Amino acid sequence: MSQIKVGIIGGSGTERALVGADEGERITVETPFGPPSDVIVELDWQGAQVAILNRHGPGHRISPSMINYRANIYALKARGCTHVIACGAVGSLVEEIRPKDLVIPDQVIDKTFRRIPTFFDEIVVHTELANPFCPVLRRHILDCKDAVTTFVHDSGTYVCMEGPGFSTQAESHMHRSWGAGLIGMTAMPEAKLAREAELAYALVCLPSDYDCWRPAPESLDKHELLKEIIGNLTEATANAVELIKAAVASIGKIADIESPAHTALAQAIWTDRSVITDQMKKNLGVIVEKYL
Repeated sequence: MSQIKVGIIGGSGTERALVGADEGERITVETPFGPPSDVIVELDWQGAQVAILNRHGPGHRISPSMINYRANIYALKARGCTHVIACGAVGSLVEEIRPKDLVIPDQVIDKTFRRIPTFFDEIVVHTELANPFCPVLRRHILDCKDAVTTFVHDSGTYVCMEGPGFSTQAESHMHRSWGAGLIGMTAMPEAKLAREAELAYALVCLPSDYDCWRPAPESLDKHELLKEIIGNLTEATANAVELIKAAVASIGKIADIESPAHTALAQAIWTDRSVITDQMKKNLGVIVEKYL
């Protein structure tokens, strides 16, 4: 693959920190799955082609459960993206992952139940997801960690909960007992859909606080605690932007390294081609055009 276009999915303010409000071309994308969260901002950034999408929409108005993940991923695929770097705030489930660190997770546990998790409602497609994040893109991001002064963790299991409310203490301790290190609300089905769309996908996690397994100091009232969390997230966001900048600026280093994601559907379509109608193909559009 000689031409890379990087989709960047921002969360919790990251998209605003990446580029200025007046930079890039703002493109409205229509998809068979409805409208994406926001317009896509396309520009040459850090020497590469990028397409930036605000996951939660203008003004952070779309709850994690209500995000149209299918439309978001389809829109990036339709605009020619080959790789996706996503980011989002998380809570830490382990002492060693501190607020303001960054984490490049390698595994995910999906606890969502209200979201549509696949593009394939009309045909049977079984995609492999043993490693839900692209190993090539993950390695590339980790190779850029010297661009930031904060500690970048090279692995971690992300529990994706439904939300929008947070965990109980019992749930938090259960997640810790599973060996998970992070809890968030947006990695799934985003990562799963990216795999179905044959996009190399990796995630930069921004720990803003410890989950409720570790109670906040009693000396902090609720206002001070919220101020601390927002401060942690602001600092983590600045670090994430610098890491993403470095990864995008050197993305050419992996231009000729094929990601396993880029052929995810090669053996995954189980439905007999003879019963797949033209309308079914149209409904799936760019997701299956290479194969159907």
